[in-house]
Parts: sequence; C-alpha cells; structure tokens
Amino acid sequence: MENTSLINPELVVNHKSQQRLFTYDERDVTLYALGIGACATNALDDKELKYVYHEDGQKFIKVLPTFATIYSLGSINIDEIPGMSFDPRLLLHGQQFIEIYKPLPTHGCIRNKTTVVGLHDKGKAAILELEVVSYGESSDEPICMNRLTLYLRGAGGFSKSPRPYSYTNYRSNRNLAFKHPKTHPFAVYEECTQPSQALVYRLSGDYNPLHSDPTFAGMAGFSRPILHGLCTLGFAVRAIIRCICGGDPDIVKSISGRLLLHVYPGETLITEMWLEGLSVMYQVKVKERSKTVLSGVVDLNRPASTL
Repeated sequence: MENTSLINPELVVNHKSQQRLFTYDERDVTLYALGIGACATNALDDKELKYVYHEDGQKFIKVLPTFATIYSLGSINIDEIPGMSFDPRLLLHGQQFIEIYKPLPTHGCIRNKTTVVGLHDKGKAAILELEVVSYGESSDEPICMNRLTLYLRGAGGFSKSPRPYSYTNYRSNRNLAFKHPKTHPFAVYEECTQPSQALVYRLSGDYNPLHSDPTFAGMAGFSRPILHGLCTLGFAVRAIIRCICGGDPDIVKSISGRLLLHVYPGETLITEMWLEGLSVMYQVKVKERSKTVLSGVVDLNRPASTL
C-alpha cells in the first residue's frame, strides 16, 4: 500500500496518557439536559423535571448517564498527539462506548486520563480509538469510562508494509455492528429535535463549527450544519430511561452507540427499543428521511421496578 498519509503510527500509539481536570456544576448538568431535549415539549414533565430543577424532596438535580461524554470533551486534543495528521473538516465520530461505575456526581472536579487504544489504516481513511477514564480529583476509583472511535477521512494509507496497520489495546466489548431483532419493538418513542438543538448542545463544550457554521458544514459535504452525534445518543438514552427504566437514570450500566448517519437539527427522531433480559437494543431513525442514524445497546444493572 502506498504511504500517502503523514500519520506516524509508532509515535501515535506510544504517546503517554494525558491527564486533565474537568470542573462542572449543576448549571452545566442542567444545560446538558436541555441540550439533549429534556422538558423540550413539556416544562412540567414529571419524568424529566428532575434533570433541570430541584423537585420537592429531591436534594440534587439528577444527572443523565450520557453526561459522562462531556467529561471527555475537554480532555481530548488530537492535535497534541505526536504523529497525528488529518483534516479536521473530514473527521467523523463513528462509535461511542460508555461504562458507568457509579452515579455521576451533580458537581465536582473530575480527573480524566486519556489513552490512545487503537489505530487502524483503512486505506482512504484512518480510525483512531481513544479511551478516557474519569476519576474524582483525589481518588483512584473510577467513576466512568468513555471509548471513542474517530473516523478520519483522507488520513489512511500510512502503512509501511503491504499489510494494513492495525493496533488495538483494550478488552473487547459488545459488537457495535448491531442488527435489530425482527420482532416488533418493546417500545417506540418519537421526539422532534429543535432547529436550534445543535446551537444549545454546543454550549456543553463541543464547539466544532460543523454543527453551527453553514460554510464549514458545506465544505465538509453537508447542506447545512448537522446535529452532534453525541446529542443524538443523548436523545436515544433519555428515551430508553423514560420508556424502559421507569425514569431512573441510575439503572444504566453501560451504553454503546454506532453513529451511522447525520441528523439535521429540526428532524424527528424515532427510537425503537427491544428488551432482552437486562439489555436494551435500540435503533434511531429520522422520520423525515426514513434513515437509520444510530444503533446500539444499553445494559442495565438491574430490572426497572415498573417492568
């Protein structure tokens, strides 16, 4: 294979782990919940008001488990990884895996440790896998873990031998190439995103202009700015908590999501769910285009009391 990429795999995979602190409060938790649609159609929603307001008898605002993805945002700077070379306009978020070890705190200072755990030469593209483990500032006990798969278009071709370069350094998790069952879904939840959804969600820390700048989005091949993939994931997991978990976010143990296609802000999301034991298989479709945009599995740590 011709070496057309400037990626140096030895430098990338041998890069030492990065550690950074991330501080947040209840305002950040509330803004995130609003960014993934909580209380968007009903400000009095008794299943979701707890994510944005202290209800009677509730000591703290409840934290949605996908808020864990926000921990990693300020901890990852691919440009700082030696040996990396790519066009940021051609970067796509392909997959996300999250493990929740304990309920996320409502506020605090989090210490994030980021490690390169995978790099693969796919010819026309490169795939970079990063793992972020989050701890309390002065604790060695992990709170959660994020693993991101990034698809770097145009960055492949860096192999120096006929066999494409491939490196993985993590234990295998669920196969994200999910095929939904042929049976009817256990539950279906339909929800419309707002035209300003990406503009609200970006305030949680993902300021990629692909989601706000029409010119930048056009250069990346889209007709207009697209919704963050992790925002779509937040919508899906919130629907699962609502329909399967009886509104209890602490039941969620792990989340996997494979981002298949972009979503335009203002489009309607239909989340289909299949319950098998303590696993919820799901897929999200865009109603207006009849396209599947996201699929994956949410594992629960116990059955919901309402099931």
